[in-house]
Amino acid sequence: MGMKIVLTDANFGEELQKSTGPVLVDFYADWCGPCKLIAPLLDEVASEMEGKLAIGKLDVDANSKTAMKFGVMSIPTMIIFKNGTEVKRMVGYQDKATLVKNINEAVSG
Repeated sequence: MGMKIVLTDANFGEELQKSTGPVLVDFYADWCGPCKLIAPLLDEVASEMEGKLAIGKLDVDANSKTAMKFGVMSIPTMIIFKNGTEVKRMVGYQDKATLVKNINEAVSG
């Protein structure tokens, strides 16, 4: 399985700085239906893009400061960061093909 990082308000900045490549952060909540649907797709993408992309998960209920800092109003929201800077934002459920297309655009662009 690809690299998955559990993110919190306390470790968010540090974990993003530690990463040598792009990081997709999945802002989610346990009660969110679309979040549950996209989770297995993110697991597949993590495996397929191992070494190219790290995937972090941040529970917005337990870590509201970070969610508010990035203006996350709807979940799931996935933000791709490169060198600590947001380069792509995806809001709502995405099928795997759309997800991979958006990731590839952000990672290569």
